[in-house]
Amino acid sequence: MKNSGRPLDENSLQELALRYVSRYATTRHKLKSYLFRKLRERDWSEDQPADVEKMVERFAELGYIDDALFAKNRAAALINKGYGKRRVTQALYQAGIAEGDDRQALDLSDEKKWEAARTYARKKSIGPFAQEPADQDVCRKQLQAFLRAGHDFDMASRFVFAKPGEEIDAEM
Repeated sequence: MKNSGRPLDENSLQELALRYVSRYATTRHKLKSYLFRKLRERDWSEDQPADVEKMVERFAELGYIDDALFAKNRAAALINKGYGKRRVTQALYQAGIAEGDDRQALDLSDEKKWEAARTYARKKSIGPFAQEPADQDVCRKQLQAFLRAGHDFDMASRFVFAKPGEEIDAEM
């Protein structure tokens, strides 16, 4: 079936969809994009147009796709890498997560914002994890990197301007 060049019918489109969801953690949006791309590449052989929306909704009903679970897992992975809420929100938007399905993921990023910032600072040897105090230019660059990682300014500045070895309190 892979790159066979034959036009797709209902069964072959469903087989492609099943193979995709069994192989990858995905969202409704990603599965739709994948199926529409396959239809463009291989064409459609039946008289009735392909009902991709219906197929995707059926997969969601069967539990093959769970956007809320995908969002929560994606958020947890990004938080463990040290990324903040804005970066998590951006990743969920790019994955096509609907507004209601992102609630648990965003709540998780709010709960774990201090741990994420600490992880980021540790991985990048910033502030309390640095070997020696940074000069003003380096601090500015570190602050910008912290902000690009999705952390808010207050949290970022607490870590960046901390002295090496200093303990930073989780309470703000």
